[in-house]
Amino acid sequence: MGKYSRTLLNVTVALALAATMLSGCANMKDSINRAEKGQKDRPDIAETRAIAEEGFIYGLPIVMNYDVMYEFSVDRNSGQFKAPFNQISNEARVFTYKDTTVITPNSDTPYSMLWLDLRAEPMVLSVPKVEKKRYYSVMLCDGNTFNYGYIGSRATGSDAGDYLVVGPNWKGETPPGIKRVFRSTTEFSAAIFRTQLFNPKDMPNVVKVQSGYKARPLSAFLGRPAPPAPASLEFPPIDKEKIKTGFFDYLDFALRFAPAGPEEQAIRAKLARIGVGPGKTFDFKDLSMEHKVAVLLGMADGEKKIVQAEENAGAKANGWVIASVFGDRAFYNGNWLMRAAAAKAGIYGNDAVEAVYPMTKTLPNGEILDGSKHDYTLTFPAGQLPPVNAFWSVTMYDGKTQLLIENPIDRYLINSPMLPGMKKNPDGSLTMYIQNKSPGKAKESNWLPAPNGPIYLVMRLYWPKATPPSILPPGSGTWNPPSLAVTR
Repeated sequence: MGKYSRTLLNVTVALALAATMLSGCANMKDSINRAEKGQKDRPDIAETRAIAEEGFIYGLPIVMNYDVMYEFSVDRNSGQFKAPFNQISNEARVFTYKDTTVITPNSDTPYSMLWLDLRAEPMVLSVPKVEKKRYYSVMLCDGNTFNYGYIGSRATGSDAGDYLVVGPNWKGETPPGIKRVFRSTTEFSAAIFRTQLFNPKDMPNVVKVQSGYKARPLSAFLGRPAPPAPASLEFPPIDKEKIKTGFFDYLDFALRFAPAGPEEQAIRAKLARIGVGPGKTFDFKDLSMEHKVAVLLGMADGEKKIVQAEENAGAKANGWVIASVFGDRAFYNGNWLMRAAAAKAGIYGNDAVEAVYPMTKTLPNGEILDGSKHDYTLTFPAGQLPPVNAFWSVTMYDGKTQLLIENPIDRYLINSPMLPGMKKNPDGSLTMYIQNKSPGKAKESNWLPAPNGPIYLVMRLYWPKATPPSILPPGSGTWNPPSLAVTR
């Protein structure tokens, strides 16, 4: 997320001053000049800025997703590459501080990643029979960051099965043997597999489950000849400097593979007015100086609104923010600001029925959590651990980067499978020690190492219980996380 946020507000004064000394927008390579045929239809500078603001809010999750897709499945030299399109990459490990592509990563469940290219034909995803006590899920998330379906313990059960994932334009009959059809709203899509790990010695069992995950083109599943391969593409390389100004270049490319839904017609029409969208020709470097400034200032305006929306998302309980901000197309229903705030908080989050994410960066009084200044405790009263059907965790992140932190005991979280090795208080309550330095050997089993600076804590409740006590519906459930306490 850092490539998009925290940079766009720093639009240079020199650029703005240069624009004021120029007059007109005569550059005919300028896509805003060429976006509409009639002079009266061309957006003026104020309209251009407004469109850039709205377009940035709409497009941020799409561009963030493109960034991850590019690093995971296109650029073999990215340092984060997983596998080519339509091939599953299984991780026989949990994420650590070395994983930097996705912010706020889960370190509970080893991931299996699959990026789907659905242009030529659908793909069949197959899952094995999984023991009922082991939670697993396959979240289907498309280029719009819509969670358009689930396979797994909660959604489809623990039995083996074959599932069809189709692109937005696919028309066909459901083949025999397919349990369910899932339709992506974009031609490129992600399938994110999460497989529960009980403890480090359990990893071989996770690997066995992962080996049963399969992805096959529909033609291979049916034993038929494959259709012609899709046209080769020149994927725009992700560049952290270019993305500061070339945001709409990336959005322009991504939208080629994302047919507009009914609720997108209005924003797509506005973007077309500045040359962004399928068949358009947006190129930031060709804009006039005035248009460059208008676009950059509009993006900065949009960034401010996203930051504010993220801060105000959900309900607050005991200093924790509890929200439901992830879902499918119908869930968002054109609320692009909520979608952008969700992506900024932690892209690829689950629907609330699959997982709820209480999160905090502050004490209940609003004071910023900071491991360089204070030590903290988090105590669950006896009998009041998070109510889940699967498992729960509390994960530590750097408050600035939202990434996992390097620490002397290689512990990034405390979760419910760790309970047998933790110490309870005499009254049956459970206290976690959240601090930068060890609380001492006697308490180290309950220590969650904190950074020497701002803290970002995220609680995860996988498959939350729907009956009281429950965190559902998020923000108004009968169970809430306890407050953090300052001990130093």
